[in-house]
Amino acid sequence: MKKGKDIDREELKTAANEPLSPVSQLFVLPGLYCVIVLTLGFKTRCNPSAIVEGIKNTWIKLPRFSSKVEMKRNGQAVWVPVTVRVEDHVIVPDLDHFNIENPDQFIEDYTSNIASTPMDMSRPLWEFHVLNIKTSNAESVGIGKLHHSLGDGVSLMSLLLASSRKVSDPKAPPTTTTTKKHADSNAKGWWCIRRFWLMINIIFTTLIELFKFWLTLCFMRDTKTPLMSEPGDIVRARKCIHRIISLDDVKMIKNTMEMKVNDVLLGMTQAGLSRYLNKKSDDDMATRKKKIRLRGTVAVNLRPDTKIEDLTNMMEKGSKCRWGNFVGVVIFPLWVRCEDDPLEYVRKAKSTMDMKRISMEALILYGLVKCIMKIFGDKAAENLVKRVFGHTTLTFSSVMGPKEEVSLFDHPMSYVTATASGGPQALIIHFVSYVDKIIINLAVDTTVIPDPHQLCDDLVESLDIIKLAALEKGVHKMEV
Repeated sequence: MKKGKDIDREELKTAANEPLSPVSQLFVLPGLYCVIVLTLGFKTRCNPSAIVEGIKNTWIKLPRFSSKVEMKRNGQAVWVPVTVRVEDHVIVPDLDHFNIENPDQFIEDYTSNIASTPMDMSRPLWEFHVLNIKTSNAESVGIGKLHHSLGDGVSLMSLLLASSRKVSDPKAPPTTTTTKKHADSNAKGWWCIRRFWLMINIIFTTLIELFKFWLTLCFMRDTKTPLMSEPGDIVRARKCIHRIISLDDVKMIKNTMEMKVNDVLLGMTQAGLSRYLNKKSDDDMATRKKKIRLRGTVAVNLRPDTKIEDLTNMMEKGSKCRWGNFVGVVIFPLWVRCEDDPLEYVRKAKSTMDMKRISMEALILYGLVKCIMKIFGDKAAENLVKRVFGHTTLTFSSVMGPKEEVSLFDHPMSYVTATASGGPQALIIHFVSYVDKIIINLAVDTTVIPDPHQLCDDLVESLDIIKLAALEKGVHKMEV
């Protein structure tokens, strides 16, 4: 019996020495504290007991959801397994429904409040709030707050998918699609030449992008605009808002312009920011419009693939899969102009993203941060990351959600949103898709941007304008 206890103690000690990944290590530093807020709209009233039981059978079986972060004497953060009482992490607030005049505004304020409240680092870094309050888009709402050290957006969305089931078939997990590469049979003879030219293009583009990154790191800072935070800003409270738009509208523009969904979303963002700044700018700024430098850090998933089957096996059988923060960033120059042709915004977005897609910038920067942490320590890596984010205006990311209606622990979902809160930038923009919807999520420092709803309106109106222009282009093509 004593020998068995010694073995258990030895296994626990080994597990406790598992270090955080380089990116996760950065997120636990006070200057780069960041959380992900996941909001789920349900089509039925939420049963807290079913949520607790569901989490016990799924999330809690992932090691990071049953571990806390502990700092060792050498400054390295490690995962330490602990006993978790799920009921302590599932929060059901006592709501005074009679005094809630605007449920949508209440959910917005509640989400913003929990996103801005620091997490208790002495226990597992997650919590789930259950609010049985009817909004304009849901009968009840579940809000998950997860520290970014647990994983990036792709990991957490994969976890959500692995924990969900089809509404049409309650026993089946959601279907996922894989990207297939098609070889052009007519170009096989030119394969060597094409591959050689591609390698030259990748090297040349990567060197240019790394040179731009070096300039940003040293001195090149974005132009001061109503969206730009002050140098040296600390992590501040955020206002979290969201808006639902049609995925079909985005796909129509994508097909008409022959580009990707992300290109359309970035083009819409450029148009919306131009529209917002045009309203805010004075005559002096209007004359300098062509000289404005406004850039965003775009999150890039570095995994070749993330299968929900791997996560399902991990939760059911204890197998291992690639989980955590494996994400890089690229610096994306935003086209902020008053264009007569709205489609120019999406053309510019596609042109820039085509360059970024063949560049190795994201992977090299990820490796650079990892090397700096090993050689010079966490503080040096923290200063580098804060300088990059401090010299740019915003962060942009997008995550593909379920393509069909799903239920989480027997609760059919009407929408899913996600946003991050933290860092020195005043604006974080996330896009999440769900079935035929795309949800725009803004996390805003209201001391810099006091009217986030206006900014969100400008993004939505810009999409409508681009859609009309794309429709006219499509009609013109048919006539020709």
